[in-house]
Amino acid sequence: MPHVETRHAIHPEHARTMDTETLRRHFLAEGLFADGEIRLIYTHYDRFTLGAAVPAGKTLTLDRIEETRTETFLERREMGIVNIGDAGTVEAAGQSWEMNRGDVLYLGMGSGAVNFSGHGRFYITSAPAHRTLPCRLVTVQDAKEVRLGAVETSNKRTIRQFIHPLVMESCQLVLGYTTLEDGSVWNTIPSHYHDRRMEAYLYHGMEPESRVLHLMGEPQETRHLFVANEQAVISPTWSIHSGAGIGGYTFIWAMAGDNVDYTDMDFVQPEDMR
Repeated sequence: MPHVETRHAIHPEHARTMDTETLRRHFLAEGLFADGEIRLIYTHYDRFTLGAAVPAGKTLTLDRIEETRTETFLERREMGIVNIGDAGTVEAAGQSWEMNRGDVLYLGMGSGAVNFSGHGRFYITSAPAHRTLPCRLVTVQDAKEVRLGAVETSNKRTIRQFIHPLVMESCQLVLGYTTLEDGSVWNTIPSHYHDRRMEAYLYHGMEPESRVLHLMGEPQETRHLFVANEQAVISPTWSIHSGAGIGGYTFIWAMAGDNVDYTDMDFVQPEDMR
């Protein structure tokens, strides 16, 4: 059975009072990737769920969890899966997909039980859905690339959009990932928030001793988290999400909420942050 943790929504006024340990307990997801296990965090931010499956050469099945009170986890949900490990296989809805590192698989509502096998490290994201859409494997080559930033501002990066209106259709889940170029450390600068969607960041591709300083909180009441490899940050609608890392890294961004408009952001310039 998958291990499932529930995270409740936090009001920004409450977040202002939190010490470091409390911030980490509510907003940082640690220990998601465990050999031979499926671990999930079910959040009360748009009922977004994130987690990981690491079959380690065996087969793991995600079918039913008590938190959704449905016969199968995907009965009223859609799912986005990213393989950040070696090659692996995902089976659902009577189909099978071979996934290489960096590939993304979309599973539509009603896809039934999901089987993970091989040596992949599968990052799982899921949000409620209102209709069934076709399952689709989006390879790295199929993704839409956007190049942003500059060397002089230390934020030259490549954004790859997978579950995105310019690539494919989904109900409310939007997903992709951003890779920083050598010598660039800042992501998502200028910072932003979006009142209509929550977001989660999974940081990976980092050396064990490296960390990302992830900035969160209200623009004029910021907080921070030091994040290690394969850890994720849950970002409420009222929180900014930016960061700077020691060494190279990639972060997977996934969103759920009122729309799938990737450009629906409220930007905050560095001089306006506190």
